[in-house]
Amino acid sequence: MPWNDPSGVTLRRWLDVTDDQFYDPTLFAILPMDFYYPGKAAHGDLPPRPDVAPRWHPRLLAELPHVRLTVLIGRHAQKHHLPESAGANLTDTVRAFRDHLPDRMPLVHPSPLNFRWQTRNPWFAEEAIPALRARVHAVLQPDIDPADREAGV
Repeated sequence: MPWNDPSGVTLRRWLDVTDDQFYDPTLFAILPMDFYYPGKAAHGDLPPRPDVAPRWHPRLLAELPHVRLTVLIGRHAQKHHLPESAGANLTDTVRAFRDHLPDRMPLVHPSPLNFRWQTRNPWFAEEAIPALRARVHAVLQPDIDPADREAGV
C-alpha cells in the first residue's frame, strides 16, 4: 500500500484528508515516478529510472481526464511535470507554489528526514500547507462557495 508509513501520515495531514479519503480511488490517484524501488543512496533514495515517467505518465494520465490537482512530491516529479517552470532547486520550486496553482502543487517529500528543510523554511508550514489544504478542500467539495469555505461554513 503506497504512503502507508510515517511519510504518508504526514502527507495526509498536509492534505487534511482521512485515510479513507486518500485511499479512495474515486478521489485520489497515486502515480509514482517509477514502478520499481531503486534502492537507497547516500542521502535518501536513488533516483527513479529516467525512461519510466516519459513512457508511462502520458498514457496513464490520459486515463484520468478529470484530474483537478496534481501534487508533485519531490524534485524528480517537479522536474518532470514542470519542465519549463521548475526552479533551480526544490526549495525554489516549492517556494513558487502559487505560480503553479490551481492545477499543480509542488511539495517537499513529507519524509521525517526532511525536518531540517522544514525548520529552515518556516514559510512552508505557514503558507504552502494552508494553500494546499484550501485547494484540496475546493477539489473535494466543489459545490461549496469559496467564501463559505474560508469562513469555515
